[in-house]
Amino acid sequence: MERLEAIGDAAIEVIAAEGMRGLTHRAVDRAAGLSSGSTSYYARTRAALLELTITRMVALDNVDLEPPPGRLPEFLAGFVHAAITSGRTRMLARYEFALEATRRPELREAYDKGGLLIRRRCASVLAAAGSPDPERHASVLVAWLDGAIFDAIAGTGSLAPPSLAALTRGAREVLAGLGISASP
Repeated sequence: MERLEAIGDAAIEVIAAEGMRGLTHRAVDRAAGLSSGSTSYYARTRAALLELTITRMVALDNVDLEPPPGRLPEFLAGFVHAAITSGRTRMLARYEFALEATRRPELREAYDKGGLLIRRRCASVLAAAGSPDPERHASVLVAWLDGAIFDAIAGTGSLAPPSLAALTRGAREVLAGLGISASP
């Protein structure tokens, strides 16, 4: 399992740095520090390598999304801030995969699996925070999360990414717009 994780992590790095065109078995071998041919042993085809990589991304997304009581805006802001700083590489790879999944139906299911996981967790968190319509509100919240992250990494907002304080204000505003009480 460790070898597959290392290959998946290296593939994410390659995709973030070079885009989908740069993703080759040899490039992953180099990025992972493996001997030539190692990646192709585990993923014979490019399609298998893409699936291995997206499976790794979904596994990395499987994080605990339980905010401390009364700290939902800070938690959401921290999530976005981590995505645009320490998680920047994975987010760049995710955007590459999002575009690739629109052209390759075989990737769509795996890509959507990760997105649905996040939506379900957001709905659960929002239900616990008092949302009268957690699934609909989760869609709005995920749209804000996705938009804030995309803008800070690939949009015009990348010229001056938002601070943690600015993201906290934004999260408070979104939650207030949904009618969800946020701690001051």
